[in-house]
Amino acid sequence: MANEPADQVSMEDADEKASGQETAQPTEPKVAETAPAGDAAAAGLDAGSSNKTEGGAESDRVLNQDEIDNLLGFDASAGDTQERSGIQAIINSALVSYERLPLLEIVFDRLVRLMTTSLRNFTSDNVEVSLDNISSIRFGDYLNSIPLPAILAVFRAEELDNYGLLTVESNLIYSIVDVLLGGRRGTAAMRIEGRPYTTIERSLVQRMIEVVLGDMKAAFEPLSPVNFNLDRLEINPRFAAIARPANAAVLVKLRVDMEDRGGRIELLLPYATLEPIRELLLQMFMGEKFGRDSIWEGHLATELWRTNVDIEAVLDELPMTLNDVMNFQVGQTLLLNATPSSPIEMRCGGVALLSGRMGRVGHQVAVRVESDAGQKNLSRVEG
Repeated sequence: MANEPADQVSMEDADEKASGQETAQPTEPKVAETAPAGDAAAAGLDAGSSNKTEGGAESDRVLNQDEIDNLLGFDASAGDTQERSGIQAIINSALVSYERLPLLEIVFDRLVRLMTTSLRNFTSDNVEVSLDNISSIRFGDYLNSIPLPAILAVFRAEELDNYGLLTVESNLIYSIVDVLLGGRRGTAAMRIEGRPYTTIERSLVQRMIEVVLGDMKAAFEPLSPVNFNLDRLEINPRFAAIARPANAAVLVKLRVDMEDRGGRIELLLPYATLEPIRELLLQMFMGEKFGRDSIWEGHLATELWRTNVDIEAVLDELPMTLNDVMNFQVGQTLLLNATPSSPIEMRCGGVALLSGRMGRVGHQVAVRVESDAGQKNLSRVEG
C-alpha cells in the first residue's frame, strides 16, 4: 500500500518528462527560422556540395544572365538597328519591316537636309539634324515608351486621308525656347521638371513643328504631293491615339543639335497612312519602272493602232424563240421593223461602238456616223 503512491508519482514524473521533451522539440525549428539568410544559403550550398561529393551526381546547370538575354533576344547595349533573335524575334515577326519600302529612307534623308536648312533659318543658330534610325514598331508599344514630359503633335496627311504623330522631347523643347528667347550661348538649357508647359513654350514649339511639317511636304513632293497639316498638340499620350495599339508603324528618330544643346524629334507614320503610296515606296529609286521597257510599250501601242478590225452594221434585230428558228421553211419571209431612216448600230466583236444613218456613196452602201452612243454601253459594262 505504501509503495503504490511512489509508483504513481514516478509514472507521473515520467509522463511529464516525456511531454516536456515533446514540447521542447518544436522550438528548434523556430531558432532555425530566425537564422540569417546568408547562413541558410551557406548551409544549403554546403549541403549541395556534400551531396555532390558524396553521391557523385552533378546538380542541374543554372543559366547566367548573358545566356538568358541571348535566349530572350534582349541586349541592353545594342541599339534598335540590331536584328532581334530568340523569343524577341518571334514576337516581332508579325511586324512589317520598313526595308520593304526602300524609297522611304531616301525621302527621310531628303527631310534631314531640308530640316537642317530650315531650322538654321528658324533659330538663327548653327543647327545640325541627323537621322538616328528607322524602325518598325507597334503603335501601342511606342505610346508606352514615350519619355514624359513631351509634346505630341498630331498631324493629318490630307492626300493620304490619315494621321501621323510627331513627338518633341523635353530637352529639345527647352533648347528651342532658350534659343528663340535669347538665352546665353555655351550654356546647357535648364530642364525644369514637375510643371506643365506654358503657353509661350507651346507656341514656340508649335512654330517649330509647322516648319518640320513644311519640310516633310517638300520631302514627299518628288514622290507624291502630300500636305501635312497640324491637327492638335497633346501632352498625354493617351489623347494622341491615331491607330490601334496592335497596328504597325514606321518610327523615324531625328537628332537636332545646336552646339551644346539639342534633343530628339520622333516621327511616327502608321502603315495605314503610307498604304496609298505603297507602290511608289516599293521602288528602289525615284522613277523606277519595275523592269518595264518603254520602247517596247511604244512599239506595241503603234502596232495596235494599225491593227485591222471588222465592223458590223446591224440594220435591225428580231427576237425569236428557238422553236420558231427550228421551224423555218424555205421561202419564208421575216418581217423587220427597220426603215430607211432607222438608226444603224455598228459593232465590233459583239460590242456596240457607234450609231448612224444608212446611205449611199457612189455605188457603195455607206453609214454616216452620227453619235458614239455605243461608248455609253462600254462604260456601263466596264463599271
